Amino acid sequence: MKRYLALATWGIALTVGLACLSGCGGSSNSTPPPPAASITSFTTSSATITAGQSTTLTGVFVNGTGVITPGNIAAVSGTAVTVTPTATTTYTLTVTPSSGAAVTATVSVTVNPAPPTITSFVASPTTITAGQSATLTGVFANGTGVITPGNISATSGTAVTVSPTATTIYTLTVTPSSGSAITATATVTVNPATTSISVNPGSPGIPVTSQLLGMNLAEWYDWPDNASSIISAFNATGIKAIRWPGGSWSDDFHWGYQPGSSALVTQYECQTASPVTGGWGGYSTFANFVNTIPLAGPYDLALTANYGTDEACTGGGDPNEAAAWAAAAVADGIVPSHMTVGNEEYGTWETDLHANAHDPATYAGAVTGSTGYYAQIKAASPHTLVGVVADAQSNCCVSDWDSTVLGNAAGSYDFVEYHFYPENPGGESDSYLVNSAPQVFTQSINLLKSELQTAGKPNTPIYVGEMGSVSSNPGKQSWSITQGLFAGQLLGEMMNDGISRATWWIGFGNCNGSAGNDSTSLYGWQDFGAYNVFSDGPSDTTCPGAGPIGTMSPTAVAFQLFSNVAITGQSVLAPTVTGDTTDVRAYAATNPGGTALVLFNVNETTPQQVVVTLTGKTSSGSVNVTTYDKALYDLSGSTTGTPADPSGTSTWAAPTTTNMGAQTLPLTLTLTPWSMNVLIIQ
Repeated sequence: MKRYLALATWGIALTVGLACLSGCGGSSNSTPPPPAASITSFTTSSATITAGQSTTLTGVFVNGTGVITPGNIAAVSGTAVTVTPTATTTYTLTVTPSSGAAVTATVSVTVNPAPPTITSFVASPTTITAGQSATLTGVFANGTGVITPGNISATSGTAVTVSPTATTIYTLTVTPSSGSAITATATVTVNPATTSISVNPGSPGIPVTSQLLGMNLAEWYDWPDNASSIISAFNATGIKAIRWPGGSWSDDFHWGYQPGSSALVTQYECQTASPVTGGWGGYSTFANFVNTIPLAGPYDLALTANYGTDEACTGGGDPNEAAAWAAAAVADGIVPSHMTVGNEEYGTWETDLHANAHDPATYAGAVTGSTGYYAQIKAASPHTLVGVVADAQSNCCVSDWDSTVLGNAAGSYDFVEYHFYPENPGGESDSYLVNSAPQVFTQSINLLKSELQTAGKPNTPIYVGEMGSVSSNPGKQSWSITQGLFAGQLLGEMMNDGISRATWWIGFGNCNGSAGNDSTSLYGWQDFGAYNVFSDGPSDTTCPGAGPIGTMSPTAVAFQLFSNVAITGQSVLAPTVTGDTTDVRAYAATNPGGTALVLFNVNETTPQQVVVTLTGKTSSGSVNVTTYDKALYDLSGSTTGTPADPSGTSTWAAPTTTNMGAQTLPLTLTLTPWSMNVLIIQ
């Protein structure tokens, strides 16, 4: 009984003892909370970077799991992570414990825009011929690209096409959203397009005459005191022919003859004031003029007979006066080669006291018959050619003038006289004058030839008695390089057209001062205009800067250059131009020294490369090139002109001549802008 009791007692004690092992001593039996998460630091290695760069973020923390946002980047305490933000960004480190609240820390990374960069900017090809194209390619970043000139939008790595007409430096500008732009350049060199000019010296055409090199003179200037200056200027220029006494003045001019008297009176002009015969008739007698200029030159002389007024200034012209004049010329030692009946009789501006003024039938009637101008002049001077005036249907005046005169007077004229002025005052255009007007002349001549064909008088010689750029009131174009280029081409057209004689209006004595068109739309530094193409000298203050008496304007220089080509006894050659037929013009003739060419570049700004070929020729013993161009004209200006002469000399630069010596053929040349060039290839 006692044994079992003891066992039972021990079991109870054991149970109690075990219970004390786990919870005795007064302690609770609940679980303590985990430690809180904490962040010691959250930093960046670079708080400011440039777009495209990277930085690191490092968080030091305990008792939780770390994540960095934006990006949801897992973070380990003390371990850096790399980020590459594209814009300024605030990063947040969030540390989350196993239980309880998360903690955060932030750090900002400032991102500055990347500066623009240009890796390359190239042209392909870098050299082209005028009329061709090139491409421009830029490789760049961090900005917007624009190529100038042209304001062409550029995309990195993408080529754009350009077609410059002259050598051009292109600039690629890359502009960032903020900050400074950067640039790079690429040059496209433009070589002139090569134009081929070929001439066959073995195929001569119509004859050439030096009588194309003529000038009008007028009795209001041509007195003995001026004779030496006139002759000096004319001879230096190569002038061969003269027309006298001068334009519309001719139809009022009376050289000294009076009906029924062998004695001469002082020359006079008809006038509207009383007495009508009292108008001033010039400085010297006709005999003095003949002796001091035409004979002294010597120069071929053409006269304009008075058709408009009789000796009393009360009626139409007197054929007897014209015949007496021709006879007097012969007596004075000179045979007038040409005598034209009147000046521009088709125009109302011309004095005509006939009952039917400016009437073609009346005019033709005065020319024909035994008492008409033709028979009377021929009787007095059989070797003088007698001519009538024609207008080639210029639409200025009488619509049927040519058809009536050429038809009714057929058989009573040896030539026809035509005047050419392609522009009217106020309507001048450099582009038209240089590029088109010379060819318009040939169109008019072809029309006149067809009129002569219709009248049954084909192959009648055509004398161009007057020509100029503008019909009246000339402005600065008249002494500019532009009229010079027109005059040079006009001489070439007349040579090709078979014109028998030509006289420019006018050599001396007709300055117009500042009364004409001096607009800035016309090229030229001078602020004066003149009909005359040689300076009248400082005594004529209305043309300041024209130089000493006899100084050549660009128009006179054109005559000087063409005198090397328009040589009597030579023949016209027909050059063929292929390539730039817009800007390059060519004329040619045989020459005592070989072959002569006159080449024009009518482009104002771009030089033209030409290759000259002579059929059957592979070499030349000597090549001479004489040039007059815009650059030489510009050097003649005043310091205040436009363009200005840098030296302010107010002198007129002469043409340049280059002896190239022996050359192989074909020959390559560069024609400067707005230039006239005479080549003599021996």
